[in-house]
Amino acid sequence: MPLILVIDDDPQIREVLKKLLETSGYDVVAAADGGEGVKLFYEKSPDLIITDIIMPEKEGIEIIRDLKKKNPEIKIIAMSGGGKYVDSDMCLTVAKKLGAKYVFSKPVKKKELIEAIRELLS
Repeated sequence: MPLILVIDDDPQIREVLKKLLETSGYDVVAAADGGEGVKLFYEKSPDLIITDIIMPEKEGIEIIRDLKKKNPEIKIIAMSGGGKYVDSDMCLTVAKKLGAKYVFSKPVKKKELIEAIRELLS
């Protein structure tokens, strides 16, 4: 079964994504911030990463940039609800330019997310 790493600082979003992905047939590991997410990436070698953009410790933009440098083939989906000073469109545009294959504004539509995951993992 493919392994997906979910990185999001919002515990409710993390839990909803984890349940959705598990019921869709994926193994899931989850991280509460970017630092923990990068650590899990190296420990678990996931097939796909789903990351929030604005988080404490290490933001999603940094995660995408750093992991793409180390492993250009890693598949990444980015999502954002924006932040205090930046809207989600700006965050997601940068994420896409750095190598995220798909980007989604929060709240993410479950069907669209699952379709993107299936395409990336096929």
